[in-house]
Amino acid sequence: MKYMLEIFGCQMNENDAEVLSGHLENLGYTQTQDENEADTIILITCCVREHAESKVYGRIGELHRLKQERPHMVLGIGGCMTQQDEVARRIRERFPHMDLIFGTHNLEEFPRMFELARDTGEPVLAVLQESGAVVEGLPRKRSDAMKAWVTIMYGCNNFCSYCIVPHVRGRERSRQKEDIVAEVVDLASRGYKEVTLLGQNVNSYGKDLSEPLDFADLLLALEAVDGIVRIRYMTSHPRDFTERLISAISASRKVCSHFHLPVQSGSDRILQAMNRGYTRKNYLELIAKIRGAVPDATITTDFIVGFPGESAAEHAETMSLVREVGFDAAFTFAYSPRSGTPAAKLPEQLTAEEKNFRLRELITLVNESSLRQNARLVGQQVEVLVEGTSKTDLSRLTGRTSGNKLVHFAGPMSLTGTLAKVMITQAQTWHMLGELISNEQ
Repeated sequence: MKYMLEIFGCQMNENDAEVLSGHLENLGYTQTQDENEADTIILITCCVREHAESKVYGRIGELHRLKQERPHMVLGIGGCMTQQDEVARRIRERFPHMDLIFGTHNLEEFPRMFELARDTGEPVLAVLQESGAVVEGLPRKRSDAMKAWVTIMYGCNNFCSYCIVPHVRGRERSRQKEDIVAEVVDLASRGYKEVTLLGQNVNSYGKDLSEPLDFADLLLALEAVDGIVRIRYMTSHPRDFTERLISAISASRKVCSHFHLPVQSGSDRILQAMNRGYTRKNYLELIAKIRGAVPDATITTDFIVGFPGESAAEHAETMSLVREVGFDAAFTFAYSPRSGTPAAKLPEQLTAEEKNFRLRELITLVNESSLRQNARLVGQQVEVLVEGTSKTDLSRLTGRTSGNKLVHFAGPMSLTGTLAKVMITQAQTWHMLGELISNEQ
């Protein structure tokens, strides 16, 4: 019996997919990427933006044909979309070929739900309204042999006015430090080189624990794990990025010099309407502190254009922030109303044409900034964790710098999993080319 997972959305969904893979493998299934040989297909969904939801609905419709051809198939859907009660019920009513509908709060119960749907042939709808305690020890099939996701906390307490995440992921719940360290030690013993610590806002780690502990403390504990050479994390909220955290990262040999700090807008009025909790001045001061402590820092961000009521002048403030900071890269999005969020009810919703025009303008500016930042590295040596053969050029290896910049270069496959010294010879917008100098072996 074979299963296929289709992942929409963020790294947290990729992390959840590894748990679902672990459950299914324990039930005797093996993974496939071919829908025509799959006995079950599970969609892991995102609802942060309307475009992501539209893709999921389109895929659900496509799966109807497969179900008609092979009625024995089990079709499931989980993730953030289905955690919304009205969406889960709509899917149940409109798409009766979907056998299993579950949410984000009950992954530990997946085997029971799955077997019930498979063995009875009756549809199963199982969406818990509230998140429970953190459950340790869930099975997991890692999707990579060198880099691993490590969840350190679940949920979000920020309630940005445009964001649905707190409604579908629940309140913040931190894992115990000992459990996180034990997981990373185990990963190191199995040859993993890099871990990425996951949370909706990693800077809030520990606030709900009885032990006085924060994210900097956790990073210090993980620094001591032998075998792990790089520690990444996502995502950070600029409001909660403390000077103590900057100092801990600056002193670390392993925590990467990549700072992803979603700013969303360059306008103070829009930031206030978004309920972001900081001003443009606060953000610029934070960037200055980071660059003062970590001179080679890579700074990336997120932007939302076309927030309700955003004027042309306020959009121009976002554009000027890009020029002032000099971002290495940015994820850019047009505002998408999410049912149940305060921003969806605001007047002055911009048209799709206005939002798309501003988005294209912003993307052009960000790409110029990315190329300019990459060009600064031409002629310099960088340290690259080699990931294997480039997907776009089989004659080259590929890997990432500490600052998360993608580098392609010629070299033997035996370098995979090692740290290599590479001289940057050419800069492009989304990657760089280089020449191998040496490696750690």
